[in-house]
Amino acid sequence: MNDPALPAASTAGDDCLRRQVPKDFATDQEVRWCPGCGDFSVLNSVRKTLAGLGIPRERFVFVSGIGCSSRFPYYVNTYGFHTIHGRAPAVAMGVKCANPELSVWVITGDGDGLSIGTNHLIHCLRRNLDLHVLLFNNRIYGLTKGQYSPTSEFGKRTKSSPLGTIEQPIHPIHTALAAQATFVARTAYSDPRHMAEVIEAAARHRGASFVEILQNCRVFNEGAFDQLGGKSDVEHRVLLEHGKPLCFGPGGRRGIVIRNMQPVVVDLDRDEYDEREVLVHDTTAASPALAALLATLEPPDFPTALGVFRDVRRPTYEELLLEQNRRFVAERGAGTIERLLDGGLAWEID
Repeated sequence: MNDPALPAASTAGDDCLRRQVPKDFATDQEVRWCPGCGDFSVLNSVRKTLAGLGIPRERFVFVSGIGCSSRFPYYVNTYGFHTIHGRAPAVAMGVKCANPELSVWVITGDGDGLSIGTNHLIHCLRRNLDLHVLLFNNRIYGLTKGQYSPTSEFGKRTKSSPLGTIEQPIHPIHTALAAQATFVARTAYSDPRHMAEVIEAAARHRGASFVEILQNCRVFNEGAFDQLGGKSDVEHRVLLEHGKPLCFGPGGRRGIVIRNMQPVVVDLDRDEYDEREVLVHDTTAASPALAALLATLEPPDFPTALGVFRDVRRPTYEELLLEQNRRFVAERGAGTIERLLDGGLAWEID
């Protein structure tokens, strides 16, 4: 675990006695990403978010796996683990259960989190630990020089699929929803303001939060999400806002309706429609059905949905774990190692 000269125990909490600023979360390490990489934008947004949460630095822990994004713990002045391929969620779960007072963050990528790490990610989300997963999705293996990844689109030509990949891609939002994550969102590196809002919402959520961050790989997958080029792009994205109709395009004059169980785009000025048809977004819906439908929207027929898909409350794993332990101790008393060894589950072998 890296220890970037954090305050001594006697001064713990002093950071909260004054207003923290993003610079407090910068380290002296050289940030080693390619020029123009979206990771820089994510790093800046995270530092700003951390500074505004009112939590002292010594209570943050960043855990990463393997990949370009996984250098993250070196660049935030907090505690951190740089773990092995795909295992960041497993380590993060251990950290959170050992000390539930910590704010635990998982930094992963589409290759690290949705290939070798898929199993760990799914169980982390379904258990609903109070931690925050940021998944950087550039649809390519960037660190290992341009092989197709689990999220690469069908037919993608890469060094490992010169004739085009014949695999269907994993959809990160669908995966998180299927795993019963209580907070699921998507943003893009090219709109720092929106990204900061989404990351802050994830940070303030109580339970497992999952944020997919769309970004290009400037070297091996340039242009992957250029159609989402910032807040001025209103044609290729629909922003999800709780309680508001799903409208997009110039002046917000295109809407999304459901007909024959299928999403349909209507022109609000020219097409015939009932205004009650236009979908209204509900992040708190008990059913994830609408969120899953919105996650399927893709160009060229539909805009990409960005924002919070789902935000619901459920008891966290560590809450249930601590309550279970308290109840057991109240009923049977505190255990000892001697009672454990003599409890009938040990035996001798001749």
